[in-house]
Amino acid sequence: MANHSQFGFQDASSPIMEELMQFHDHALMVALAICSLVLYILTLMLTEKLSSSSVDAQEIELVWTILPAVVLVMLALPSLRILYMMDEINEPDLTLKAIGHQWYWTYKYTDLKELTFDSYMVPTSDLPLGHFRLLEVDHRVIVPTESKVRVIVTADDVLHSWAVPSLGVKTDAIPGRLNQTAFLASRPGVYYGQCSEICGANHSFMPIVVEATPLANFENWSSLLSS
Repeated sequence: MANHSQFGFQDASSPIMEELMQFHDHALMVALAICSLVLYILTLMLTEKLSSSSVDAQEIELVWTILPAVVLVMLALPSLRILYMMDEINEPDLTLKAIGHQWYWTYKYTDLKELTFDSYMVPTSDLPLGHFRLLEVDHRVIVPTESKVRVIVTADDVLHSWAVPSLGVKTDAIPGRLNQTAFLASRPGVYYGQCSEICGANHSFMPIVVEATPLANFENWSSLLSS
Protein backbone atom coordinates (compact mmCIF):
# COMPACT_ATOMS: atom_id res chain seq x y z
CA MET A 1 0.00 0.00 0.00
CA ALA A 2 1.46 3.35 -1.04
CA ASN A 3 1.76 6.29 1.38
CA HIS A 4 2.02 10.05 0.93
CA SER A 5 5.81 10.29 1.40
CA GLN A 6 6.68 7.27 -0.74
CA PHE A 7 9.07 7.87 -3.66
CA GLY A 8 9.61 4.30 -4.84
CA PHE A 9 7.42 1.39 -5.87
CA GLN A 10 5.09 -0.50 -3.62
CA ASP A 11 6.51 -3.71 -2.18
CA ALA A 12 6.61 -6.42 -4.83
CA SER A 13 4.22 -9.30 -4.21
CA SER A 14 4.77 -11.28 -7.40
CA PRO A 15 7.85 -12.54 -9.28
CA ILE A 16 7.07 -10.28 -12.27
CA MET A 17 6.96 -7.17 -10.09
CA GLU A 18 10.30 -8.14 -8.54
CA GLU A 19 11.79 -8.38 -12.03
CA LEU A 20 10.33 -4.99 -12.97
CA MET A 21 11.81 -3.35 -9.87
CA GLN A 22 15.23 -4.86 -10.58
CA PHE A 23 15.11 -3.59 -14.15
CA HIS A 24 14.10 -0.14 -12.87
CA ASP A 25 17.16 -0.06 -10.60
CA HIS A 26 19.36 -1.31 -13.45
CA ALA A 27 18.10 1.43 -15.80
CA LEU A 28 18.66 4.08 -13.13
CA MET A 29 22.28 2.96 -12.68
CA VAL A 30 22.82 3.22 -16.43
CA ALA A 31 21.28 6.71 -16.45
CA LEU A 32 23.46 7.70 -13.48
CA ALA A 33 26.59 6.55 -15.32
CA ILE A 34 25.60 8.55 -18.42
CA CYS A 35 24.90 11.70 -16.39
CA SER A 36 28.21 11.34 -14.54
CA LEU A 37 30.13 10.99 -17.80
CA VAL A 38 28.41 14.01 -19.36
CA LEU A 39 29.04 16.09 -16.23
CA TYR A 40 32.71 15.07 -16.22
CA ILE A 41 33.13 16.05 -19.90
CA LEU A 42 31.39 19.39 -19.35
CA THR A 43 33.61 20.13 -16.34
CA LEU A 44 36.68 19.19 -18.37
CA MET A 45 35.66 21.49 -21.20
CA LEU A 46 35.17 24.43 -18.82
CA THR A 47 38.36 23.97 -16.80
CA GLU A 48 40.90 22.63 -19.30
CA LYS A 49 42.39 24.20 -22.37
CA LEU A 50 40.85 22.65 -25.47
CA SER A 51 43.24 20.96 -27.86
CA SER A 52 42.60 18.77 -30.90
CA SER A 53 46.13 17.41 -31.14
CA SER A 54 45.93 14.89 -28.30
CA VAL A 55 43.00 12.78 -29.58
CA ASP A 56 42.38 11.59 -33.12
CA ALA A 57 38.98 12.46 -34.61
CA GLN A 58 38.44 8.87 -35.76
CA GLU A 59 38.91 7.58 -32.20
CA ILE A 60 36.28 10.03 -30.89
CA GLU A 61 33.81 9.04 -33.62
CA LEU A 62 34.39 5.38 -32.82
CA VAL A 63 33.70 5.92 -29.12
CA TRP A 64 30.54 8.00 -29.54
CA THR A 65 29.16 5.46 -32.02
CA ILE A 66 29.90 2.23 -30.13
CA LEU A 67 29.23 3.44 -26.58
CA PRO A 68 25.55 4.40 -27.14
CA ALA A 69 24.97 1.10 -28.94
CA VAL A 70 26.38 -0.81 -25.95
CA VAL A 71 24.14 1.17 -23.59
CA LEU A 72 21.07 0.39 -25.69
CA VAL A 73 21.90 -3.34 -25.67
CA MET A 74 22.34 -3.23 -21.87
CA LEU A 75 18.81 -1.79 -21.58
CA ALA A 76 17.12 -3.76 -24.36
CA LEU A 77 18.11 -7.32 -23.39
CA PRO A 78 16.68 -7.36 -19.84
CA SER A 79 13.65 -5.37 -21.01
CA LEU A 80 12.81 -7.89 -23.74
CA ARG A 81 13.31 -10.74 -21.28
CA ILE A 82 10.72 -9.28 -18.90
CA LEU A 83 8.30 -8.56 -21.77
CA TYR A 84 8.41 -12.20 -22.85
CA MET A 85 7.95 -13.35 -19.25
CA MET A 86 4.87 -11.15 -18.88
CA ASP A 87 3.41 -12.29 -22.20
CA GLU A 88 3.88 -16.02 -21.60
CA ILE A 89 0.80 -17.57 -19.98
CA ASN A 90 1.03 -21.36 -19.92
CA GLU A 91 -1.35 -23.66 -18.04
CA PRO A 92 -2.82 -21.25 -15.47
CA ASP A 93 -4.19 -22.70 -12.24
CA LEU A 94 -7.14 -20.30 -12.20
CA THR A 95 -8.84 -18.10 -14.81
CA LEU A 96 -10.60 -14.91 -13.79
CA LYS A 97 -12.59 -12.66 -16.11
CA ALA A 98 -12.76 -8.94 -15.25
CA ILE A 99 -15.34 -6.80 -17.02
CA GLY A 100 -15.19 -3.03 -16.65
CA HIS A 101 -18.36 -0.95 -16.43
CA GLN A 102 -19.10 2.68 -15.63
CA TRP A 103 -18.13 2.59 -12.79
CA TYR A 104 -17.64 -0.84 -11.25
CA TRP A 105 -16.10 -4.21 -12.05
CA THR A 106 -17.74 -7.57 -12.70
CA TYR A 107 -15.73 -10.71 -11.96
CA LYS A 108 -16.35 -14.21 -13.27
CA TYR A 109 -14.44 -17.29 -12.11
CA THR A 110 -14.66 -19.28 -15.32
CA ASP A 111 -13.26 -22.46 -13.71
CA LEU A 112 -15.98 -22.45 -11.05
CA LYS A 113 -19.69 -22.84 -11.78
CA GLU A 114 -21.91 -19.78 -11.37
CA LEU A 115 -19.36 -17.76 -9.42
CA THR A 116 -19.97 -14.20 -10.63
CA PHE A 117 -20.23 -10.96 -8.68
CA ASP A 118 -20.03 -7.20 -9.05
CA SER A 119 -17.48 -5.15 -7.15
CA TYR A 120 -18.42 -1.59 -6.15
CA MET A 121 -16.47 0.96 -4.15
CA VAL A 122 -17.62 1.27 -0.54
CA PRO A 123 -18.93 4.83 0.07
CA THR A 124 -17.10 6.86 2.69
CA SER A 125 -20.22 6.95 4.89
CA ASP A 126 -20.31 3.13 5.03
CA LEU A 127 -16.58 2.57 5.34
CA PRO A 128 -15.56 0.45 8.38
CA LEU A 129 -12.95 1.85 10.74
CA GLY A 130 -9.39 1.20 9.55
CA HIS A 131 -10.26 0.61 5.88
CA PHE A 132 -8.92 2.76 3.05
CA ARG A 133 -11.12 5.51 1.66
CA LEU A 134 -11.80 5.31 -2.12
CA LEU A 135 -9.95 1.97 -2.28
CA GLU A 136 -12.16 -0.52 -0.42
CA VAL A 137 -14.81 -2.53 -2.28
CA ASP A 138 -17.85 -4.51 -1.19
CA HIS A 139 -16.63 -7.72 -2.88
CA ARG A 140 -12.95 -8.49 -3.14
CA VAL A 141 -11.25 -10.72 -5.71
CA ILE A 142 -10.06 -13.79 -3.83
CA VAL A 143 -7.15 -15.77 -5.32
CA PRO A 144 -4.93 -18.54 -3.97
CA THR A 145 -1.29 -17.82 -3.21
CA GLU A 146 1.52 -19.52 -5.13
CA SER A 147 -0.89 -20.21 -8.00
CA LYS A 148 -0.71 -18.77 -11.50
CA VAL A 149 -3.85 -16.72 -12.14
CA ARG A 150 -4.85 -15.69 -15.65
CA VAL A 151 -7.00 -12.56 -15.89
CA ILE A 152 -9.07 -11.99 -19.02
CA VAL A 153 -9.96 -8.30 -19.21
CA THR A 154 -12.65 -6.61 -21.27
CA ALA A 155 -15.13 -3.73 -20.97
CA ASP A 156 -18.85 -3.30 -21.45
CA ASP A 157 -19.02 0.39 -22.38
CA VAL A 158 -15.84 2.51 -22.57
CA LEU A 159 -12.10 2.01 -22.11
CA HIS A 160 -10.97 0.91 -18.65
CA SER A 161 -7.72 -0.49 -17.30
CA TRP A 162 -7.29 -3.25 -14.69
CA ALA A 163 -4.16 -2.41 -12.69
CA VAL A 164 -2.71 -3.68 -9.41
CA PRO A 165 0.80 -2.21 -8.88
CA SER A 166 2.00 -4.64 -6.17
CA LEU A 167 1.31 -7.59 -8.47
CA GLY A 168 2.88 -5.94 -11.52
CA VAL A 169 -0.24 -6.12 -13.71
CA LYS A 170 -1.89 -3.43 -15.83
CA THR A 171 -4.10 -4.39 -18.78
CA ASP A 172 -6.49 -2.25 -20.81
CA ALA A 173 -10.15 -3.24 -20.87
CA ILE A 174 -11.47 -2.57 -24.37
CA PRO A 175 -15.10 -3.11 -25.45
CA GLY A 176 -15.40 -5.98 -27.92
CA ARG A 177 -11.88 -7.25 -27.25
CA LEU A 178 -10.35 -9.73 -24.80
CA ASN A 179 -6.94 -8.92 -23.33
CA GLN A 180 -5.18 -11.18 -20.90
CA THR A 181 -2.52 -10.97 -18.25
CA ALA A 182 -1.29 -13.22 -15.47
CA PHE A 183 0.17 -12.94 -11.99
CA LEU A 184 1.28 -15.12 -9.13
CA ALA A 185 0.79 -13.80 -5.60
CA SER A 186 3.87 -14.91 -3.69
CA ARG A 187 2.44 -14.28 -0.22
CA PRO A 188 -0.96 -13.77 1.45
CA GLY A 189 -2.18 -10.19 1.63
CA VAL A 190 -4.60 -7.57 0.33
CA TYR A 191 -3.47 -5.67 -2.75
CA TYR A 192 -5.10 -2.48 -3.99
CA GLY A 193 -5.39 -1.04 -7.48
CA GLN A 194 -7.56 1.31 -9.49
CA CYS A 195 -8.84 1.79 -13.01
CA SER A 196 -5.91 3.40 -14.83
CA GLU A 197 -7.71 4.65 -17.93
CA ILE A 198 -9.85 7.80 -17.83
CA CYS A 199 -13.34 6.41 -18.29
CA GLY A 200 -15.72 9.21 -17.33
CA ALA A 201 -16.92 11.29 -14.43
CA ASN A 202 -16.49 8.58 -11.76
CA HIS A 203 -13.21 7.21 -13.07
CA SER A 204 -11.59 7.71 -9.65
CA PHE A 205 -14.24 5.61 -7.93
CA MET A 206 -13.78 2.10 -9.34
CA PRO A 207 -11.01 0.54 -7.24
CA ILE A 208 -9.66 -3.01 -7.46
CA VAL A 209 -8.94 -5.16 -4.40
CA VAL A 210 -7.22 -8.54 -4.72
CA GLU A 211 -6.97 -10.69 -1.62
CA ALA A 212 -4.45 -13.52 -1.80
CA THR A 213 -5.12 -16.37 0.60
CA PRO A 214 -3.79 -19.92 1.07
CA LEU A 215 -5.28 -22.56 -1.22
CA ALA A 216 -7.31 -24.25 1.52
CA ASN A 217 -8.99 -20.98 2.46
CA PHE A 218 -9.71 -20.22 -1.19
CA GLU A 219 -11.35 -23.61 -1.68
CA ASN A 220 -13.56 -23.07 1.39
CA TRP A 221 -14.54 -19.58 0.14
CA SER A 222 -15.37 -20.77 -3.38
CA SER A 223 -17.41 -23.73 -2.11
CA LEU A 224 -19.46 -21.46 0.15
CA LEU A 225 -20.25 -19.03 -2.69
CA SER A 226 -21.02 -21.81 -5.17
CA SER A 227 -23.37 -23.64 -2.85
